[in-house]
Amino acid sequence: MADSHTRGEGTSVDMGEVLRDITFPTADLSSLDFSGGAAPRSRAQQKDLFAVQQRKAWDKSTEARCDFSYKLRLTRRSNVNFISIWQKSVYGRTLTDIKADPDMVPFFADSIVPVIKEMLGYHLHNGSWCICTSPKRRHKVKNFATLISEEIGSQLEIPFYEDVAFCHTKQRVNAVFELNVLPKEPNVIVFDDFVTTGQTLLAMKKLLTPLGFNTVYFTCVNNKL
Repeated sequence: MADSHTRGEGTSVDMGEVLRDITFPTADLSSLDFSGGAAPRSRAQQKDLFAVQQRKAWDKSTEARCDFSYKLRLTRRSNVNFISIWQKSVYGRTLTDIKADPDMVPFFADSIVPVIKEMLGYHLHNGSWCICTSPKRRHKVKNFATLISEEIGSQLEIPFYEDVAFCHTKQRVNAVFELNVLPKEPNVIVFDDFVTTGQTLLAMKKLLTPLGFNTVYFTCVNNKL
């Protein structure tokens, strides 16, 4: 049995007649309370998801940490190749706690010295090598990286130059260093305790390379996962 809806007859269906026979249920939403009892917020009170957030107080619970799991790596960052022995981790001691512990200075030095010897050779004390670190920014006295570099130099029996570079600002990105002390040795080990962006090492590279120094870069903690 065929009717007017059969495709083969070429007839059309009046959809207006069909839709007039369809009814939709309605819901009264006026009695529903979506605010949990609180008065509705004005537009000014609503949170702007794209607003620039003000800097909050330093939350040490989210600070970078290190569990000292040995992970020897060669990394290239900010156009600088550097060797690291530990990696930033989710668990472990915070970097602030590490820097505040004087026992960490010999621990860092004892851990990185064998790596430097293996990479560069065990006869570094022939008069052609020295070690330096990045300039102090917040401390007028010897900071954590300076103390470690001094101990590394002592163990390797090479000169340590404390203030090779000088920095006028505290910024790390696009920092520009000025030469303060000129090393006598042609080969320079540039050491930094923690490397995050690599910008500090890059500033040291831009300072020393044009002066004809052969530079190599080491750090203990690669501060990126």
